[in-house]
Amino acid sequence: MGRRSLKATRQQEIIVAFYKLAKKEGLENTSIAKIAKAMDVNPSLIIHYFQTKEELIYALIDFILDKYTPIFHVPNKASKTPKTILMEVIDNLFSKKWNTLFDDSLFYGCYALSFRENKIKARYKALLDGLRSKLAELIEDCISDGSLATDNALEAADLIFIILDGAYFYMSLVKDPKLLNEKLSLYKQKALTVLYNHTEIPA
Repeated sequence: MGRRSLKATRQQEIIVAFYKLAKKEGLENTSIAKIAKAMDVNPSLIIHYFQTKEELIYALIDFILDKYTPIFHVPNKASKTPKTILMEVIDNLFSKKWNTLFDDSLFYGCYALSFRENKIKARYKALLDGLRSKLAELIEDCISDGSLATDNALEAADLIFIILDGAYFYMSLVKDPKLLNEKLSLYKQKALTVLYNHTEIPA
């Protein structure tokens, strides 16, 4: 039990070091030797836990993808209505909170690998499907209590994430804070039209 715990701890330390270094130098410029130097350990220690850089990249991608889940966290959830919970999550989705969860350049660097690596593609697809399912569950809760009349919760969630995915790629290219806020507000309103079937959207 202790040995497995130590292994998991060591692997996490290596992944975090890889993440920090890749943010700074780029995924393609980060090697096992550089990670070892940053951690002040022998490269053989890293190879003991991750035999190749490919294995380390797979673990890094899982680490990055896990950073998405806090966006669905709603404080004091038990005391709130399904609609309030859904609106808070949508506020989180269309906010700058994404930027505090992961580094855009590293995320898209890993994402690019999915076009060449089926294993990475499967990880990204599983993440995106999971995010859609989580949002669909919140929408279903609102349909069940009568606060939303959307016909298909999963379809609505899918359309919202299509807007969101395109929005965040575009916004990663924009540096003007005012324009970013304006775009976020616009994209959020467009997402809400999906939920309200083009009827009146609450302010």
